[in-house]
Amino acid sequence: MITLIIGTNRPNSNSRKIGDFVENLYKSHNVPLRVLDLAALPPEIFLPDSYGVKPAAFQPFAEAIATATGFIVLTPEYNGGPPGVLKYFIDMLKFPESFFHRPVCFVGLSAGPSGGVRPVDQLQQIFAYRNAYLFPDRVFLPNINNLLDANGNLINPEMIEKLKTQTAGFIAFVNKLTNDAVVT
Repeated sequence: MITLIIGTNRPNSNSRKIGDFVENLYKSHNVPLRVLDLAALPPEIFLPDSYGVKPAAFQPFAEAIATATGFIVLTPEYNGGPPGVLKYFIDMLKFPESFFHRPVCFVGLSAGPSGGVRPVDQLQQIFAYRNAYLFPDRVFLPNINNLLDANGNLINPEMIEKLKTQTAGFIAFVNKLTNDAVVT
């Protein structure tokens, strides 16, 4: 199963809206997809003691990572990088096995013109360090507020096509790299 990580804990975020769109793309390919929304992280994970002993409420998050066939990381750009909560989440996971030799792809978004290039670049370094297999087809969604309608739906045909292309490519990438095909 592929796991989609919504890389912010901001309520009602644009990242979550794009995540809904991405989730539907994978459903259209009949690919099981689990969504991990960091807005649902248990508050006790932020206590200093959690570095040593993870709270029980964090177990479903850790299990979703441990059992994933591959990952889609959807990250907004906050101050030129990924949200701190996303890096913290990665830091809370077992090292090195959490992402070791598993495929990962990236979708970045931003309120400005960069489309999330900077946080995706930084995250690629982190995931490469964790020995993940990086899918090269990244998608960047610039000026995100102009790409969504009043209901939060992605309406830009070019960006929709880029996400569709990435989805098909990533499914093939995951299938090629794993013995357990995500599409049967």
